[in-house]
Amino acid sequence: MENYLKVGTITQPFGIKGEMKVYPHTDDPTRFKKLKKVYIPEKDSYKEFEIESAKMSLPLVILKFRGIDTPEEIRLYKQKDIYVTREDAAPLSEGEYYFADILGMNVVDDEGISRGRVTDIIQTGANDVYEITADDGSSFLLPVIEDCLLNVDLEANLMTIHILEGLLD
Repeated sequence: MENYLKVGTITQPFGIKGEMKVYPHTDDPTRFKKLKKVYIPEKDSYKEFEIESAKMSLPLVILKFRGIDTPEEIRLYKQKDIYVTREDAAPLSEGEYYFADILGMNVVDDEGISRGRVTDIIQTGANDVYEITADDGSSFLLPVIEDCLLNVDLEANLMTIHILEGLLD
């Protein structure tokens, strides 16, 4: 399992004091107010940044990293993703999973037939939708509802699904 989990993307500088606009990739953007540090990938590692301040400007978050004090410094990180370590990630309820754990997961149906891998997660508001891509490149969309998602085994990297009638048409 991946140790770093994406929580946002820096979109652009905000103001003249080194603040930045961040598009959150989390169900609870207010969690940025509780974070002490985040990480940005650089080549083969992650660079740590201490959060000096966080304020809400929904749907965005305005962050300030300690030691970054100008818009020019922020532009170096424009469109970069922000990560937290798994230990600093928001706790999950029963039946909830981090996107990083679902993406790439092998998928079989309730008859044991391999259906491919999860290649994308679409957030619709009502429920998430998983894009599942087969080895031949074909794909279909699976609503993440109780009738379709039967089991998720993180250790085995395996998802068992039920394909509702008409879903593959």
